[in-house]
Amino acid sequence: MGFEFNENVIEHFENPRNVGEIPDADVIETVGSPVCGDMLTLYIKLKDDKIEDIKFKTYGCGAAIATSSLFTELVKGKTVEEALKVTSDVVVEAIGGLPEKKVHCSLLAPDAFKQAIEKYRAKQ
Repeated sequence: MGFEFNENVIEHFENPRNVGEIPDADVIETVGSPVCGDMLTLYIKLKDDKIEDIKFKTYGCGAAIATSSLFTELVKGKTVEEALKVTSDVVVEAIGGLPEKKVHCSLLAPDAFKQAIEKYRAKQ
């Protein structure tokens, strides 16, 4: 059973932004979804409470890769507080919508980011 994805989703899947690792990341967080088996590792470099750099590696479906890519674009350069407001709903709206059965994929990056920031702040 196939899914109909809009051009934004396809573009971010075929040409994902900010893929990779940050060797000197301030915090790294890995999350997975037992629902579909997708996994995401997020690498975050902070400076003066701003996201100086953010990269990701996602193992998963096209929607998971596309929404992870878009999430990193939406939060890069923002303050941590601004970035924490970029929820799954914001990502889905910004990418132009997802099929209902793929909306859960958009949770990966925001969830990883929130957990990463909680872990980072606990170490401070």
